[in-house]
Amino acid sequence: MYENGKIYMGLADGARVELALNMCNRHGLIAGASGTGKTITMKVMAESFSDAGVPVFVADVKGDLSGLCREGEDSADMRRRIQDFGLVECGFQYKRYPVAFWDVFGQTGIPLRTTISEMGPLLLGKLLDLNPTQTDILTIVFKIADDEGLLLVDTKDLKSMLQYVAENNAQYSGQYGNIAKASINSILRGVVALESKGGEQFFTEPALNIADWFQTEGGQGTVNILDCRSLMNDTSLYTSFLLWMLSELFEVLPEVGDPEKPRMVFFFDEAHLLFKGISKALLEKIEQVVKLIRSKGVSIFFITQNPRDIPDGVLSQLGNKIQHALRAYTPAELKAVRVAAQAFRANPAFQAEDAIMELGVGEALTSFLDEEGVPAMV
Repeated sequence: MYENGKIYMGLADGARVELALNMCNRHGLIAGASGTGKTITMKVMAESFSDAGVPVFVADVKGDLSGLCREGEDSADMRRRIQDFGLVECGFQYKRYPVAFWDVFGQTGIPLRTTISEMGPLLLGKLLDLNPTQTDILTIVFKIADDEGLLLVDTKDLKSMLQYVAENNAQYSGQYGNIAKASINSILRGVVALESKGGEQFFTEPALNIADWFQTEGGQGTVNILDCRSLMNDTSLYTSFLLWMLSELFEVLPEVGDPEKPRMVFFFDEAHLLFKGISKALLEKIEQVVKLIRSKGVSIFFITQNPRDIPDGVLSQLGNKIQHALRAYTPAELKAVRVAAQAFRANPAFQAEDAIMELGVGEALTSFLDEEGVPAMV
Protein backbone atom coordinates (compact mmCIF):
# COMPACT_ATOMS: atom_id res chain seq x y z
CA MET A 1 0.00 0.00 0.00
CA TYR A 2 1.33 3.45 -0.95
CA GLU A 3 1.47 6.17 1.67
CA ASN A 4 3.58 9.34 2.05
CA GLY A 5 6.25 8.49 -0.50
CA LYS A 6 6.69 4.91 0.68
CA ILE A 7 5.20 1.51 -0.07
CA TYR A 8 3.96 -0.27 3.05
CA MET A 9 5.14 -3.85 2.48
CA GLY A 10 4.29 -5.57 5.75
CA LEU A 11 5.12 -5.97 9.44
CA ALA A 12 8.23 -7.26 11.23
CA ASP A 13 7.97 -7.58 15.02
CA GLY A 14 5.06 -5.15 14.93
CA ALA A 15 6.98 -2.46 13.03
CA ARG A 16 6.15 -1.40 9.50
CA VAL A 17 8.48 -2.49 6.70
CA GLU A 18 8.50 0.17 3.97
CA LEU A 19 10.09 0.65 0.56
CA ALA A 20 11.12 4.23 -0.21
CA LEU A 21 9.80 5.34 -3.58
CA ASN A 22 12.89 7.41 -4.40
CA MET A 23 15.07 4.29 -4.09
CA CYS A 24 13.00 2.07 -6.37
CA ASN A 25 14.98 2.83 -9.51
CA ARG A 26 17.86 0.92 -7.91
CA HIS A 27 15.96 -2.17 -9.13
CA GLY A 28 14.87 -5.20 -7.12
CA LEU A 29 14.42 -8.94 -6.80
CA ILE A 30 11.42 -11.03 -5.73
CA ALA A 31 12.46 -14.65 -5.21
CA GLY A 32 11.04 -17.80 -3.65
CA ALA A 33 9.80 -21.29 -4.34
CA SER A 34 6.57 -21.85 -6.27
CA GLY A 35 3.47 -21.13 -4.17
CA THR A 36 5.19 -19.03 -1.49
CA GLY A 37 3.67 -15.67 -2.44
CA LYS A 38 5.78 -14.10 -5.18
CA THR A 39 2.85 -13.32 -7.47
CA ILE A 40 0.82 -11.66 -4.69
CA THR A 41 3.86 -9.59 -3.71
CA MET A 42 4.25 -8.48 -7.32
CA LYS A 43 0.54 -7.68 -7.59
CA VAL A 44 0.39 -5.60 -4.40
CA MET A 45 3.54 -3.69 -5.41
CA ALA A 46 2.05 -2.97 -8.84
CA GLU A 47 -1.08 -1.57 -7.16
CA SER A 48 1.06 0.58 -4.84
CA PHE A 49 3.13 2.03 -7.66
CA SER A 50 -0.08 2.79 -9.56
CA ASP A 51 -1.44 4.64 -6.50
CA ALA A 52 1.77 6.67 -6.48
CA GLY A 53 1.06 7.76 -10.06
CA VAL A 54 3.77 5.51 -11.53
CA PRO A 55 2.91 3.48 -14.68
CA VAL A 56 3.68 -0.22 -14.40
CA PHE A 57 4.45 -2.99 -16.88
CA VAL A 58 3.83 -6.57 -15.73
CA ALA A 59 4.65 -9.77 -17.60
CA ASP A 60 1.67 -11.98 -16.67
CA VAL A 61 2.91 -15.53 -17.11
CA LYS A 62 0.05 -17.31 -15.34
CA GLY A 63 -2.87 -15.13 -16.46
CA ASP A 64 -3.92 -14.24 -12.92
CA LEU A 65 -3.31 -10.47 -12.87
CA SER A 66 -6.32 -9.36 -14.91
CA GLY A 67 -8.33 -8.90 -11.70
CA LEU A 68 -6.52 -5.60 -11.14
CA CYS A 69 -9.14 -3.95 -13.36
CA ARG A 70 -11.93 -4.88 -10.90
CA GLU A 71 -12.64 -3.97 -7.30
CA GLY A 72 -11.55 -6.52 -4.72
CA GLU A 73 -14.17 -8.64 -2.99
CA ASP A 74 -14.76 -8.51 0.75
CA SER A 75 -14.25 -11.67 2.83
CA ALA A 76 -13.61 -12.70 6.42
CA ASP A 77 -9.95 -13.34 5.61
CA MET A 78 -9.58 -9.88 4.05
CA ARG A 79 -11.22 -8.20 7.04
CA ARG A 80 -8.77 -9.98 9.35
CA ARG A 81 -5.80 -8.88 7.27
CA ILE A 82 -7.05 -5.30 7.08
CA GLN A 83 -7.27 -5.25 10.86
CA ASP A 84 -3.94 -7.00 11.49
CA PHE A 85 -2.03 -4.59 9.28
CA GLY A 86 -3.87 -1.44 10.43
CA LEU A 87 -5.00 -0.66 6.90
CA VAL A 88 -8.21 1.10 7.93
CA GLU A 89 -6.13 3.88 9.50
CA CYS A 90 -4.18 4.09 6.22
CA GLY A 91 -7.36 4.74 4.22
CA PHE A 92 -7.62 1.32 2.62
CA GLN A 93 -10.53 0.75 0.28
CA TYR A 94 -11.43 -1.76 -2.41
CA LYS A 95 -10.90 -0.23 -5.85
CA ARG A 96 -10.09 -1.00 -9.43
CA TYR A 97 -6.92 0.07 -11.19
CA PRO A 98 -6.51 1.49 -14.69
CA VAL A 99 -5.31 -1.44 -16.79
CA ALA A 100 -4.19 -1.83 -20.40
CA PHE A 101 -4.02 -5.36 -21.76
CA TRP A 102 -1.37 -6.31 -24.32
CA ASP A 103 -0.74 -9.49 -26.29
CA VAL A 104 1.95 -10.19 -28.88
CA PHE A 105 -0.59 -12.27 -30.81
CA GLY A 106 -3.41 -9.72 -30.47
CA GLN A 107 -5.90 -12.25 -29.05
CA THR A 108 -6.43 -11.00 -25.49
CA GLY A 109 -5.17 -7.45 -25.71
CA ILE A 110 -3.71 -4.68 -27.84
CA PRO A 111 -1.29 -6.19 -30.40
CA LEU A 112 2.41 -5.59 -29.74
CA ARG A 113 4.49 -4.98 -32.83
CA THR A 114 8.07 -4.15 -33.72
CA THR A 115 10.23 -4.40 -36.83
CA ILE A 116 13.16 -6.65 -37.64
CA SER A 117 15.46 -3.60 -37.83
CA GLU A 118 14.43 -2.41 -34.36
CA MET A 119 15.00 -5.85 -32.85
CA GLY A 120 18.62 -5.85 -34.05
CA PRO A 121 20.93 -8.78 -34.84
CA LEU A 122 21.97 -9.68 -31.26
CA LEU A 123 18.45 -10.22 -29.93
CA LEU A 124 17.26 -11.72 -33.20
CA GLY A 125 20.18 -14.13 -33.11
CA LYS A 126 19.05 -15.33 -29.69
CA LEU A 127 15.48 -15.65 -30.92
CA LEU A 128 16.63 -17.74 -33.89
CA ASP A 129 18.96 -19.80 -31.66
CA LEU A 130 21.98 -18.98 -33.83
CA ASN A 131 25.54 -19.90 -32.93
CA PRO A 132 28.18 -17.10 -32.65
CA THR A 133 29.33 -17.48 -36.28
CA GLN A 134 25.76 -17.30 -37.61
CA THR A 135 25.04 -14.28 -35.39
CA ASP A 136 28.11 -12.55 -36.87
CA ILE A 137 26.79 -13.26 -40.38
CA LEU A 138 23.38 -11.86 -39.40
CA THR A 139 25.11 -8.73 -38.07
CA ILE A 140 26.82 -8.29 -41.44
CA VAL A 141 23.47 -8.65 -43.22
CA PHE A 142 22.01 -5.92 -40.99
CA LYS A 143 25.04 -3.72 -41.71
CA ILE A 144 24.60 -4.14 -45.46
CA ALA A 145 20.91 -3.23 -45.12
CA ASP A 146 21.82 -0.12 -43.11
CA ASP A 147 24.54 0.93 -45.56
CA GLU A 148 22.10 0.63 -48.45
CA GLY A 149 19.25 2.37 -46.63
CA LEU A 150 16.99 -0.68 -46.47
CA LEU A 151 14.48 -1.02 -43.63
CA LEU A 152 13.78 -4.57 -42.56
CA VAL A 153 10.19 -4.53 -41.37
CA ASP A 154 8.99 -8.14 -41.28
CA THR A 155 10.28 -11.67 -41.74
CA LYS A 156 9.62 -11.51 -45.50
CA ASP A 157 11.98 -8.53 -45.72
CA LEU A 158 14.63 -10.41 -43.77
CA LYS A 159 14.36 -13.52 -45.96
CA SER A 160 14.63 -11.40 -49.10
CA MET A 161 17.70 -9.63 -47.70
CA LEU A 162 19.36 -12.91 -46.77
CA GLN A 163 18.75 -14.33 -50.24
CA TYR A 164 20.01 -11.12 -51.87
CA VAL A 165 23.26 -11.20 -49.85
CA ALA A 166 23.76 -14.90 -50.64
CA GLU A 167 23.31 -14.26 -54.36
CA ASN A 168 25.75 -11.32 -54.29
CA ASN A 169 28.25 -12.87 -51.93
CA ALA A 170 31.24 -12.11 -54.19
CA GLN A 171 30.28 -8.42 -54.32
CA TYR A 172 30.18 -8.00 -50.53
CA SER A 173 32.94 -10.37 -49.34
CA GLY A 174 35.72 -7.88 -50.08
CA GLN A 175 34.17 -5.18 -47.88
CA TYR A 176 32.42 -7.20 -45.17
CA GLY A 177 34.35 -10.47 -45.11
CA ASN A 178 33.39 -13.94 -46.23
CA ILE A 179 29.67 -14.66 -45.98
CA ALA A 180 29.21 -18.42 -46.04
CA LYS A 181 26.10 -19.56 -47.89
CA ALA A 182 25.74 -22.42 -45.41
CA SER A 183 25.34 -19.89 -42.58
CA ILE A 184 22.84 -17.89 -44.64
CA ASN A 185 20.81 -21.05 -45.21
CA SER A 186 20.86 -21.86 -41.48
CA ILE A 187 19.57 -18.38 -40.68
CA LEU A 188 16.85 -18.74 -43.30
CA ARG A 189 15.70 -22.00 -41.73
CA GLY A 190 15.57 -20.25 -38.37
CA VAL A 191 13.41 -17.46 -39.81
CA VAL A 192 10.98 -19.98 -41.33
CA ALA A 193 10.75 -21.74 -37.95
CA LEU A 194 10.11 -18.37 -36.28
CA GLU A 195 7.25 -17.67 -38.68
CA SER A 196 5.64 -20.97 -37.76
CA LYS A 197 5.69 -19.91 -34.08
CA GLY A 198 3.85 -16.65 -34.76
CA GLY A 199 6.79 -14.40 -35.54
CA GLU A 200 4.95 -12.91 -38.50
CA GLN A 201 2.43 -11.36 -36.09
CA PHE A 202 5.12 -9.77 -33.94
CA PHE A 203 7.39 -8.40 -36.67
CA THR A 204 5.24 -5.99 -38.62
CA GLU A 205 4.00 -2.40 -38.62
CA PRO A 206 2.87 -0.21 -36.96
CA ALA A 207 5.65 -0.66 -34.42
CA LEU A 208 4.93 -0.12 -30.73
CA ASN A 209 5.27 3.43 -29.43
CA ILE A 210 6.89 3.08 -26.00
CA ALA A 211 5.19 6.32 -24.92
CA ASP A 212 1.87 4.43 -24.90
CA TRP A 213 2.97 2.78 -21.65
CA PHE A 214 3.60 6.04 -19.79
CA GLN A 215 -0.05 6.84 -19.13
CA THR A 216 -1.97 7.82 -16.00
CA GLU A 217 -5.69 7.93 -15.24
CA GLY A 218 -7.15 9.97 -12.41
CA GLY A 219 -3.75 10.28 -10.77
CA GLN A 220 -3.10 6.53 -10.92
CA GLY A 221 -0.44 5.02 -13.13
CA THR A 222 -1.73 2.63 -15.78
CA VAL A 223 -0.88 -1.02 -15.16
CA ASN A 224 0.17 -2.49 -18.51
CA ILE A 225 -0.36 -6.25 -18.44
CA LEU A 226 1.28 -8.39 -21.10
CA ASP A 227 -0.55 -11.70 -21.46
CA CYS A 228 2.34 -14.16 -21.71
CA ARG A 229 0.40 -17.44 -21.58
CA SER A 230 0.67 -18.09 -25.32
CA LEU A 231 4.07 -16.43 -25.48
CA MET A 232 5.43 -18.91 -22.94
CA ASN A 233 4.82 -21.75 -25.40
CA ASP A 234 8.12 -20.62 -26.90
CA THR A 235 10.27 -19.09 -24.18
CA SER A 236 12.75 -17.72 -26.72
CA LEU A 237 10.07 -15.40 -28.09
CA TYR A 238 9.14 -14.35 -24.54
CA THR A 239 12.71 -13.56 -23.52
CA SER A 240 13.64 -11.86 -26.79
CA PHE A 241 10.63 -9.59 -26.55
CA LEU A 242 11.41 -8.54 -22.97
CA LEU A 243 15.08 -7.98 -23.76
CA TRP A 244 14.16 -5.93 -26.81
CA MET A 245 11.81 -3.84 -24.68
CA LEU A 246 14.56 -3.02 -22.18
CA SER A 247 16.93 -2.03 -24.97
CA GLU A 248 14.28 0.10 -26.64
CA LEU A 249 13.54 1.97 -23.40
CA PHE A 250 17.22 2.58 -22.87
CA GLU A 251 17.57 4.04 -26.35
CA VAL A 252 14.55 6.36 -26.39
CA LEU A 253 14.20 7.69 -22.83
CA PRO A 254 16.03 10.86 -21.76
CA GLU A 255 18.22 11.07 -18.66
CA VAL A 256 16.41 12.20 -15.50
CA GLY A 257 19.01 11.48 -12.79
CA ASP A 258 17.52 10.45 -9.43
CA PRO A 259 13.81 11.37 -9.46
CA GLU A 260 11.55 11.34 -6.39
CA LYS A 261 9.76 8.36 -7.89
CA PRO A 262 10.35 6.13 -10.93
CA ARG A 263 8.94 7.09 -14.30
CA MET A 264 7.96 3.48 -14.80
CA VAL A 265 8.36 0.12 -13.07
CA PHE A 266 8.77 -3.23 -14.83
CA PHE A 267 8.11 -6.64 -13.32
CA PHE A 268 9.70 -9.52 -15.25
CA ASP A 269 8.30 -12.87 -14.12
CA GLU A 270 10.19 -16.12 -14.77
CA ALA A 271 13.34 -14.00 -15.00
CA HIS A 272 15.61 -17.03 -15.18
CA LEU A 273 14.44 -17.51 -18.75
CA LEU A 274 15.98 -14.18 -19.74
CA PHE A 275 19.46 -15.51 -19.06
CA LYS A 276 19.15 -19.16 -20.06
CA GLY A 277 21.71 -20.06 -22.72
CA ILE A 278 22.49 -16.41 -23.34
CA SER A 279 25.61 -15.36 -25.29
CA LYS A 280 28.37 -13.38 -23.61
CA ALA A 281 27.78 -10.40 -25.91
CA LEU A 282 24.07 -10.29 -25.15
CA LEU A 283 24.64 -10.70 -21.40
CA GLU A 284 27.06 -7.77 -21.45
CA LYS A 285 24.44 -5.69 -23.24
CA ILE A 286 21.79 -6.58 -20.64
CA GLU A 287 24.13 -5.77 -17.76
CA GLN A 288 24.90 -2.40 -19.33
CA VAL A 289 21.21 -1.59 -19.79
CA VAL A 290 20.33 -2.60 -16.21
CA LYS A 291 23.17 -0.47 -14.82
CA LEU A 292 22.35 2.63 -16.83
CA ILE A 293 18.57 2.59 -17.24
CA ARG A 294 18.06 3.64 -13.60
CA SER A 295 19.32 7.14 -14.58
CA LYS A 296 16.36 7.28 -16.97
CA GLY A 297 13.88 6.72 -14.15
CA VAL A 298 13.06 3.10 -14.96
CA SER A 299 12.87 0.50 -12.19
CA ILE A 300 13.12 -3.24 -12.88
CA PHE A 301 12.05 -6.05 -10.55
CA PHE A 302 13.10 -9.55 -11.52
CA ILE A 303 10.87 -12.38 -10.24
CA THR A 304 12.37 -15.85 -10.09
CA GLN A 305 12.56 -18.89 -7.84
CA ASN A 306 16.16 -18.50 -6.75
CA PRO A 307 18.61 -15.56 -6.76
CA ARG A 308 21.25 -17.78 -8.37
CA ASP A 309 19.09 -17.70 -11.53
CA ILE A 310 20.29 -14.11 -12.03
CA PRO A 311 23.87 -13.48 -13.28
CA ASP A 312 26.15 -11.82 -10.72
CA GLY A 313 26.60 -8.70 -12.85
CA VAL A 314 22.83 -8.11 -12.83
CA LEU A 315 22.21 -9.33 -9.26
CA SER A 316 24.70 -6.79 -7.91
CA GLN A 317 22.46 -3.99 -9.28
CA LEU A 318 19.37 -5.17 -7.36
CA GLY A 319 19.31 -3.16 -4.13
CA ASN A 320 15.77 -4.03 -2.98
CA LYS A 321 15.32 -7.71 -2.18
CA ILE A 322 12.27 -9.77 -1.18
CA GLN A 323 13.04 -13.41 -0.47
CA HIS A 324 10.12 -15.78 0.05
CA ALA A 325 10.65 -19.33 1.29
CA LEU A 326 13.00 -21.82 -0.31
CA ARG A 327 12.90 -25.55 0.38
CA ALA A 328 16.10 -27.55 0.55
CA TYR A 329 16.25 -31.36 0.34
CA THR A 330 19.57 -31.88 -1.46
CA PRO A 331 23.12 -30.52 -1.03
CA ALA A 332 22.68 -28.37 -4.15
CA GLU A 333 19.46 -26.86 -2.77
CA LEU A 334 21.11 -26.20 0.60
CA LYS A 335 23.90 -24.38 -1.22
CA ALA A 336 21.30 -22.29 -3.07
CA VAL A 337 19.69 -21.30 0.26
CA ARG A 338 23.10 -20.33 1.63
CA VAL A 339 23.79 -18.14 -1.41
CA ALA A 340 20.40 -16.45 -1.06
CA ALA A 341 21.05 -15.73 2.64
CA GLN A 342 24.48 -14.25 1.90
CA ALA A 343 22.89 -11.67 -0.40
CA PHE A 344 21.46 -9.90 2.66
CA ARG A 345 23.04 -7.63 5.23
CA ALA A 346 23.16 -9.82 8.34
CA ASN A 347 20.81 -9.30 11.29
CA PRO A 348 22.20 -10.49 14.66
CA ALA A 349 18.67 -11.43 15.79
CA PHE A 350 18.46 -14.51 13.56
CA GLN A 351 20.21 -16.63 10.96
CA ALA A 352 18.89 -15.74 7.50
CA GLU A 353 19.83 -19.16 6.13
CA ASP A 354 17.59 -20.92 8.65
CA ALA A 355 14.79 -18.39 8.32
CA ILE A 356 14.51 -18.81 4.54
CA MET A 357 13.58 -22.47 4.99
CA GLU A 358 11.11 -21.76 7.80
CA LEU A 359 9.08 -18.99 6.13
CA GLY A 360 5.39 -19.59 5.59
CA VAL A 361 3.26 -18.55 2.62
CA GLY A 362 3.11 -14.76 2.47
CA GLU A 363 6.17 -14.33 4.67
CA ALA A 364 9.51 -13.11 3.38
CA LEU A 365 12.92 -11.81 4.28
CA THR A 366 13.36 -8.26 3.05
CA SER A 367 16.16 -5.77 2.67
CA PHE A 368 15.38 -2.39 1.12
CA LEU A 369 17.53 0.64 0.49
CA ASP A 370 16.75 3.49 2.85
CA GLU A 371 16.30 7.04 1.60
CA GLU A 372 20.10 7.51 1.69
CA GLY A 373 20.67 4.43 -0.43
CA VAL A 374 22.01 2.21 2.39
CA PRO A 375 20.78 -1.43 2.48
CA ALA A 376 18.82 -2.17 5.65
CA MET A 377 19.51 -5.24 7.75
CA VAL A 378 17.47 -8.25 6.67
